Amino acid sequence: MFYNAPWAPLAASAVVVVLIVLLAFVLRNVAHRVITRVVNRAAAGGSITSRFRKGIATDGIDVLLHERRKQRAETMGSVLKHVASVVILGTAVLTVLDRLTIPIAPLLTSVGILGVAIGFGAQELVKDFIAGMFMLLEDQYGVGDVIDAGPAIGTVEAVTLRITRLRDADGRVWYVRNGTITRVGNESQGWSRAFMDVPVAYDADVVGVRVLLEHVAEEVWADPELRESKIVEPLTVYGVEQLSDSSLVFRITAKTLPAAQAEVARELRMRVKTALDDAGIPMVASA
Repeated sequence: MFYNAPWAPLAASAVVVVLIVLLAFVLRNVAHRVITRVVNRAAAGGSITSRFRKGIATDGIDVLLHERRKQRAETMGSVLKHVASVVILGTAVLTVLDRLTIPIAPLLTSVGILGVAIGFGAQELVKDFIAGMFMLLEDQYGVGDVIDAGPAIGTVEAVTLRITRLRDADGRVWYVRNGTITRVGNESQGWSRAFMDVPVAYDADVVGVRVLLEHVAEEVWADPELRESKIVEPLTVYGVEQLSDSSLVFRITAKTLPAAQAEVARELRMRVKTALDDAGIPMVASA
């Protein structure tokens, strides 16, 4: 009956095509949901600042780290969604064409030639995108980091697959293509180090100066406004770092949170200068 009707094969093909399209969209939606769930989990993350401090309010730093994770995860999620859509819907289109007995070999050949032509014409763009992909996957830097990207030095304000936007110390905004960045110096990843060289007269009491600097280091580490909120380890006094015909140079270092080294160094210079003045030990210009 229906099987012998002339329109039966056409109806069967139409049903198969509809099923293929519906299945493709269902798979696409499922893939997008999975990617969104993974992205949200990655964006939420845990606060890495807890490694450095216990019970200290660090809302500002945590917000910055959360924004960095969120932007990185959302960018990667957007790329994965586009890739999933292209693969699933592209496969569905080719399957439908094959079901309708439309030759797909010439189409694939044309697409291949077009892809090669676009690849040659957009080499720089492809280079930027690939560099941006690896930069995000490797977490080389993120929003809020202070980096030296070669063409510019500044604070990262935005990161995309194609460009990185920096703002330098003068307030100038730089747009740097990811493909042009051959090396990155990140001052805000993991931890930083503040140090101060203290030049004193050559005939100064070495033991006395070192004891005084160690006392200053202990005071700084004991300060609740600095300890574990900006400084993550007790300060180190290395003793005499350099010798010259006019001065002895002592060095103090402090391991700090990322990008906090300048503030800690300023506080350290003020306290060391005050302690030396109180002890009557003059600082001299180092050679």
